[in-house]
Amino acid sequence: MNRWIYFAPAFLVLAIGGLFLYVMVADIDTKNIPTPLKDKALPEFALPSVHDPDEILRNTNLSDQPYLLNVWATWCITCRVEHPVLYRLAQDEGVKFIGLNYKDSRDEAIDWLAEYNDPFSKNIYDEEGTLGFDLGVTGAPETFFVRGDGTVAYKHVGEIDYDNWNNKLKAIYESL
Repeated sequence: MNRWIYFAPAFLVLAIGGLFLYVMVADIDTKNIPTPLKDKALPEFALPSVHDPDEILRNTNLSDQPYLLNVWATWCITCRVEHPVLYRLAQDEGVKFIGLNYKDSRDEAIDWLAEYNDPFSKNIYDEEGTLGFDLGVTGAPETFFVRGDGTVAYKHVGEIDYDNWNNKLKAIYESL
């Protein structure tokens, strides 16, 4: 019985190695994480605007036109890379973005938008991350494609860049 204890580390190493090999070989798309909100309305919320704490934004008063709900934060390095692309898409192609400032400092968010330009027609301040939690946000950036009736059509995990915009995301947005 005692000699099996000497084989336990070997079995553990084999199990971890097998799992590692499976993840490396399997074709797992970490950018296309499905959302349980697909074809469902955004969760109900009432949160302040980033710029005006007295302005309360709700799921019912965001827009009656299709838009992209972009989850961002000043602490997010990838958001800094993505931000100029969002601004250009809003300016040059008329893409409607609504921001969800996630677990951030209001003052830092306002300074960020002043420094890097503001692509958002509205910007929700989610200091505690409650709306992010209800949306199933796993990190920033994430973008929800929302129809004019307030239902979620698609969720994109990671940054929006010109490559994925032109090759996939633009068609999804235009289909809204």
